[in-house]
Amino acid sequence: MIRPGDVVVYTKTKHTTSPGPRAHDIEPESRGEYYTYAVDKYWIVESVESDGITCRTRRGKSHRISLDDPRLRPASFWEKLFLRSKFPSPA
Repeated sequence: MIRPGDVVVYTKTKHTTSPGPRAHDIEPESRGEYYTYAVDKYWIVESVESDGITCRTRRGKSHRISLDDPRLRPASFWEKLFLRSKFPSPA
């Protein structure tokens, strides 16, 4: 059960020529010029509705995510403990 104020991790898929240091699950394209990879985003839940949740990033952007999105998960205890600086502060 996700509630407002909870911290969540959203795994975002990216497609560029050079993956960053936080990239994981890196796969090269067939022609070798681009890479497809995943990056974990650390967000806080602002509101919960029946059709989805609204999350806020550290820089203040809002994202609307469906509750059944497989890329969304609650932050683990260890992520909350060791990566707390990556999550936005509660408003």
